[in-house]
Amino acid sequence: MSEAAIAMADPLEVAARWISEGRQVALATVIETWGSAPRPAGSHLVIDGDGHFEGSVSGGCVEGAVIAEAIDVLQSGMPRLLEFGVADETAWRVGLSCGGRIAVFLEPVA
Repeated sequence: MSEAAIAMADPLEVAARWISEGRQVALATVIETWGSAPRPAGSHLVIDGDGHFEGSVSGGCVEGAVIAEAIDVLQSGMPRLLEFGVADETAWRVGLSCGGRIAVFLEPVA
């Protein structure tokens, strides 16, 4: 498979491939958005234990924060709900200064 094809792959297909390769994988799913959040509910980002990722939950606004949390989720084995928005103290740090809020459910998958 070419690099371009891999880059355009469905995140859930990538997760299945990574799991079959024996990698630890976390799945981040947008569960709710408000305002100008750039990705709709149901969007996915998959992250492996080394921080490699595929997909998007915010078009780049919060991916770095979600990836960092994913590494912790993989180590602890415990899912968590992440919320980002302009009313949140992390809004300026993660780039949602344009407005909106996003809720992302992050879970380890086997």
